[in-house]
Amino acid sequence: MTQFTEREFAAVLHGPRDVRLEEVDRPRPGPGQVLVQIERVGLCGSDLHYYVDGHNGPTVLDTPTVLGHEASGIVVGVGDGTPPKLLGRQVALEPATSCGVCVICRGGRSNLCPSGTCLGSPPTNGALREHVVIEHRLAHPLPERLNPEEGVLIEPLAVGCWAVHRARVATGHRVLVTGAGPIGLLTAKAALAAGAVEVTVADVHPHRLELARRLHPGPVVDLSTDELPRTGFDRMLECSGAPSALEAVETLKPGGVIALVGVPQRRSVAPLGYVQRWEVDLVGCFRYGPAAFRSAIGWSGTGRVRLSGLVTARFSLAHTGEAIETALTDRTQLKVVVQPNAA
Repeated sequence: MTQFTEREFAAVLHGPRDVRLEEVDRPRPGPGQVLVQIERVGLCGSDLHYYVDGHNGPTVLDTPTVLGHEASGIVVGVGDGTPPKLLGRQVALEPATSCGVCVICRGGRSNLCPSGTCLGSPPTNGALREHVVIEHRLAHPLPERLNPEEGVLIEPLAVGCWAVHRARVATGHRVLVTGAGPIGLLTAKAALAAGAVEVTVADVHPHRLELARRLHPGPVVDLSTDELPRTGFDRMLECSGAPSALEAVETLKPGGVIALVGVPQRRSVAPLGYVQRWEVDLVGCFRYGPAAFRSAIGWSGTGRVRLSGLVTARFSLAHTGEAIETALTDRTQLKVVVQPNAA
C-alpha cells in the first residue's frame, strides 16, 4: 500500500537575501519528542545576519536552512514515552540543545557545549515553518495568562534573565542597560524583577528611545545628547554590541560588574585602566543557562515581567522575506514576528 507523507510549507534561506517558500515533509515526533504547531516566530539579530551575510559569526550558511529560534506554538502530537498531558498545551520552545555528557555540560555550563546545536543555526533547521519536532523537555508549557505573542518573547527574555544572573544583580542595585532594542528592554525588565531599585536604559536611536520611554518605567537616556552620571551604577548590562558603549564602564561604582550581552560589531576598545583600578568584573553572556528559561516563564507567568507591547509587526509565512527586510530597515519596529499558521 502506498503511504502518503503529509506536506507543509517552510521559509528556506538559500543564501544572502534569498529566502524561498518551499513545500517540505511534515516532521513526525519520535520517542520523547513532541510535534508543535508553530504560532509565532520572532526575528532575532542572528536571523538577520544569516539573511544579509550568509553567516553569523563563525557559523556559516553552507546549505539551505530554515531560520528562526524564538518560537511559541501548540503541541499537536507526541511520540512514545512523552507525557500525553502535553497535547493541546501552548508552549515556548527552548531552541538550544547540548550533549549533556562533556566536561562543560557536567560542570553546569551547558550553554557553552562545543557540540551543542540550536534551532535555526545552520545546519539545524529552525521554526519558520508550520510544524517543528522537539524534545518534550524543551517544549515549556506556558501559563494561561500568556498568549502566543507573549510566549514568543520567553526565549529573548531568558537571555535577559541569564545576563542578570551573570552580573549578580541583587536587591537595591542601580543598573545601567545600554541598548534599547528588544534584548535591552527585556533585560531591563529582568533586572527590575531581580530586585534592582532603578534601571536606566540608554541608546542613541530616536525611535528606540521613544519606544523605551513608552515601555520602560525608569530613566531613559539619549547618549547622543546627554551624559550618564559618573560612578553611579552597581551593574552595567551591555546589550547593544556597539563598541562605544563600553565607555560607559566608567559610570560603574568600584567593585561593579559589566555583563556583555550584545554581540560586538567589531574589535572594541574599553577603558581597561578603570576596570583594573576599581576591580570591575567583566563577564560574557552567551544565550542562557537552564535556570534562565524557567525564570523567564515564572516571572512573566506571575506578572512580575510584563511582555505586552513589544511586538510591533506581524507577517505571514509567505511574506517572511518582507518580514526580515522590515526588521532590518525599519527603525520604528521593535520585535517583528512571523505567523506560520495564520489563516
